[in-house]
Amino acid sequence: MSVYVDTSALAKWYIRESFSDEFDQFIRSSGKPVISRLSIVEFRCLLARRRRAGSLSRKNEADALRTFDEDMRLGFLHVVSLQDMHFTLAHDLIERLKDIPLRTLDALHLAIASNTGHARLATADRIQAEAAHSLGMHIDKFFSSEPT
Repeated sequence: MSVYVDTSALAKWYIRESFSDEFDQFIRSSGKPVISRLSIVEFRCLLARRRRAGSLSRKNEADALRTFDEDMRLGFLHVVSLQDMHFTLAHDLIERLKDIPLRTLDALHLAIASNTGHARLATADRIQAEAAHSLGMHIDKFFSSEPT
């Protein structure tokens, strides 16, 4: 079964951080990971934000981008396009899960994953994991179970 990987989890594959080893082991055993066009833009933004914050050097940013681009070019990552219906579904999810503080991009990721038939989500985002659980999705979590 393929897995939809959100950007918070995907970053662990390209940048050394907490749970990178666990994600590496997971991704190698889970088949071809699925991401969206949204993930590509969001990942680029994540790298730039970390560089500006000083937690990522320009060289590490460039290396991560180069490897990410290569993985897409070689087909290691299956990329799903965004459709108008994903925005409508995200809107509906925010309404349906009104007690969960779901952010816009996370709602879009969940809409894309559910619309493309992926009942399995890899994430490092607690709120997104909670929302996915509420939708009946299988969640592969890459964060501590301990409260922060």
